[in-house]
Amino acid sequence: MSGTAADRAHAPADPTRAPADNAHASADDPVRAPRIALISATPTAMAPAVAGLAEEFPAAEPWSLLDDRLLADAPQDGPLPPALVDRMRRLIGHALAGGADGVLLTCSLYGSVTETVDTPVPLLAPDTAAFERALALSSGTGRVLVLASFETAMRDSVARFSAASAASEASAASAASVAAASARVGSAVAAPAAVGSAASGSGAEVVGVVAPDAFDAAREGNLPALRDALRDACLPHLTGADVVLLAQYSLAPAAASLSTALGVPVVSGPQAAAAALRSALTGSPL
Repeated sequence: MSGTAADRAHAPADPTRAPADNAHASADDPVRAPRIALISATPTAMAPAVAGLAEEFPAAEPWSLLDDRLLADAPQDGPLPPALVDRMRRLIGHALAGGADGVLLTCSLYGSVTETVDTPVPLLAPDTAAFERALALSSGTGRVLVLASFETAMRDSVARFSAASAASEASAASAASVAAASARVGSAVAAPAAVGSAASGSGAEVVGVVAPDAFDAAREGNLPALRDALRDACLPHLTGADVVLLAQYSLAPAAASLSTALGVPVVSGPQAAAAALRSALTGSPL
């Protein structure tokens, strides 16, 4: 995502896009619920995204937009073709023209599109906030299980989470270097925590896990079967794991019960993203 969600809230409007339709705000009701557009590529991601807002940002008004061919039309390997990138960009433009105060993409395969769009409101990739939360829970250097219901989603999320982990490690190393240099010239005291994090130099250990039986369970809304499929896939890799990161919004309904079954934190995109949107739009802490 280019810039933070807070940065996007103050970014200049794109003069090429249609003006926002703010008909849902009126002079008689100057304080309205923030409208959050949830752009989905599969119906199974819609309810978890709405539920995430209800849990973490209940003041928000969800607006679900669905193109249920985005996932089917995506290639099994390689980058998204320009036609699909343009299609998602048009959906984002539609959300902005409809008066969205924030936009969340719910399909991880399309998260990279947020890097190509400048918006005057927060625009979030599906799992940027979840990546940050998982890294925090693993102290940036622990073992993280990235869990998906099919191979493509797992590989995509592992690659992007690994990149986020490397960027976080590089940032910590840079901060430690600056602090150490400042200490040497007597202008500041180096922060021990930052130095320790940089010294480890290992980054998070990322383990991709696929639970194929979870795909149908999620589609059918069978929560016990979904939890069991995810649990069984994780168990062989659980030793030493600090956190499980769900790679798809469709798996989010099982997050709480899966965490109980495994005894480790489970991070899901909808809740983490909703909290990030709340913070960007209201200034409240995450």
